[in-house]
Parts: sequence; C-alpha cells; structure tokens
Amino acid sequence: MTSQPELTLTTINIGAPKPGELARFYARLLGWEIRAEEPNWVILKAPAGGVTLSFQTEEFHARPVWPPTGPSDQQMMMHLEIRVDDLPSACAHAEACGATMADYQPQDTVRVYFDPAGHPFCLWLAE
Repeated sequence: MTSQPELTLTTINIGAPKPGELARFYARLLGWEIRAEEPNWVILKAPAGGVTLSFQTEEFHARPVWPPTGPSDQQMMMHLEIRVDDLPSACAHAEACGATMADYQPQDTVRVYFDPAGHPFCLWLAE
C-alpha cells in the first residue's frame, strides 16, 4: 500500500466579471493585501499567511440565487465563512465595503451577505 502524498490547500479561486474590483472589495473587507495583479487575475494574501484568495475573469459569470427558489436558479458553487467577534460591527463594516445583506437570514448568529459580484458569504459570530 502506498502512502498518501502530502497535499496542501493554498488558494481558493473565485470567478468574477471584474476580478480586480472584487479583489479590492475582499482586501478592504478582510484587511488583506494584494500580492499580485494582472488584467484577468488578482491574488490576495492574509497578513498571517495561510490560504490565499485569488480572483479570475469569468466572462459569463451568472450571479447565484440564494436561497434558490427553483431548479433552474443559478446555484452557488461555494461560499466563504468568515468568523467575527462582533456581528453588528462586522455587518456595518461589510456594508461600508460594498456588501449587500441577503433578505433571508437562516440563523441569529449568522448574517448572509453578497459581495459586489453576487457571491454569497457568511459572517458568523464566534461563541
């Protein structure tokens, strides 16, 4: 039996019609820095290291519908979960950065938002 090779998750890629704009939104939201930028690709780095976020051009990006109401709705392929220590302050910060709160909120300690390209993300209160 062979041993499993070492695998390390390094980057999460997010498609968007304007990757530079979306990267700058997340840089403001998370306090991260832009590490590299090209016309169709941008990468953000967390100050403490770890997994990075990158944004690439997705010419035919379709905003996901959340929560979906029918089988033909564009499904979200993934979403970011962001832990916060103060939910009201984090919500105000997200909105100041350009996020939009979703109409439907599934839990009292979680707030679902949409980034400027329509990707949902969650702010959740650490207990």
